[in-house]
Amino acid sequence: MSNFAFTMKKIILVTGGQRSGKSRHAEELALKLSPTPVYLATAHIWDDEFRERVAKHQERRGSNWTNVEEEKFLSKHNVEGRVVVIDCITLWATNFFFDSNRKEDEQPSVEEALKDLEQEFDRFTQQEATFIFVTNEIGSGGVSESKVQRRFTDLQGWFNQYVASKADEVILMVSGIPVPIKK
Repeated sequence: MSNFAFTMKKIILVTGGQRSGKSRHAEELALKLSPTPVYLATAHIWDDEFRERVAKHQERRGSNWTNVEEEKFLSKHNVEGRVVVIDCITLWATNFFFDSNRKEDEQPSVEEALKDLEQEFDRFTQQEATFIFVTNEIGSGGVSESKVQRRFTDLQGWFNQYVASKADEVILMVSGIPVPIKK
């Protein structure tokens, strides 16, 4: 546990395009709020290259971070009184949208996946903590020719809107520059 005391729960959403500086900004923000933040990684590690990438990121962050890996059920982790970076919503949504044990035509509908994500988000953020969610604005580009990608873009966009509606602050990252959207 951190020696840092919080007086209120807070939700911050950091969004932007790929390589816009979202994760770096979220990490810097967390370190300003706590000397010992939590990094909750939602990625599914699918190969050795990605496993190495994760190890390098953990090493870069340093030993003052508590690293937690959780693909779906964030609420099973107690983060009371902590600052926690959740990186990222896009990969978290992917884990609800795609189930490796199902065929493509058996995947949940966008509505089912969205409902599951919203319920898990609400359970997780009931804790008295500061939550810094990182997400991607994948819908800012063109419309995909892939039906599955269009469905996922819908899910991601609607869930981003849900999280933003619950957030106390929303920060858009543009070329490494944080632009406050909601304060």
